[in-house]
Amino acid sequence: MRKKIIALLTCILLTGSMSGLKGQDPDTLNGWDKSGVLSLNMSQNSFTNWAAGGQNSVAINGLVNLAANLKKGKSAWDNTLTIGYGKMLQKGNDLGWVKTDDRFELQSKYGRQATEKWFYSGLMNFRTQMDAGYNYPDTEVKISDLLAPAYLVFSAGMDYKPGPGLSLFLSPLTSKNTIVTDDYLSSTGAFGVEPGKRFRAEMGAYAVISYKKDELMKNVNFLTKLDLFTNYLKNPQNIDVSWEALLVLKVNEFISATVNTLLLYDDDVLIKIDEGSMGEPVLGKRAQFKEVIGVGLTYKFIK
Repeated sequence: MRKKIIALLTCILLTGSMSGLKGQDPDTLNGWDKSGVLSLNMSQNSFTNWAAGGQNSVAINGLVNLAANLKKGKSAWDNTLTIGYGKMLQKGNDLGWVKTDDRFELQSKYGRQATEKWFYSGLMNFRTQMDAGYNYPDTEVKISDLLAPAYLVFSAGMDYKPGPGLSLFLSPLTSKNTIVTDDYLSSTGAFGVEPGKRFRAEMGAYAVISYKKDELMKNVNFLTKLDLFTNYLKNPQNIDVSWEALLVLKVNEFISATVNTLLLYDDDVLIKIDEGSMGEPVLGKRAQFKEVIGVGLTYKFIK
């Protein structure tokens, strides 16, 4: 049932983002500006009597990055949707298909023009994953799942837009909410919630810097987004960071190479860094980094 709900929600969001909006005349300042990257990459390693050794493997990764922005009079409404999912199968182990990427993020920002480049703005951001995660090779105990965690941010502030593709959102009033719906993860106090609780609220300041360039150079497109949050009431000097970058290198109309990176640091998320003398996990605060590189089918559009 859960997979059906996820599939239905994804289809609704994709349909609404891609086909439910009217296009913009490029010679006008008002209307919808839509763009997106849809990518499906597959890689295979095969070895036969290979002296240097190696393991046969197959990996599949999918990426959807959509944007729909409206400019009408003094109003501006910017929406983005990012979905990433990948799995890998390695011959020679009993793990089966192992998850390598899993991300769902939806952001909506509405602004009312105050000056030529400044907007009074409100922002909503929702981020989670769609499938259970494990600390491989352990496949018995989950370390994450759907809505475990999920992050929901509501923010009000000012948005500075000095030119096409560049935005700096600054907010002194932000609510960051962490959701952990899984019973086991909730009981262990994962992701900064109190043990047994499913929800944690923080108040603080928030900044988002985003930049998008459709033609960084010939056949190369680039977008990046940096999120910074500080909690007023607990260790405000320790800033939560989320920094994503996507580079698309076009070979022809349908074949491209993509490079997607994500850097995370959350002061309330503890990572296993070692084992104690009795085999117990030793936890600590660490930056998290993920990189996904693929070559495959890519469809890019701008309307």
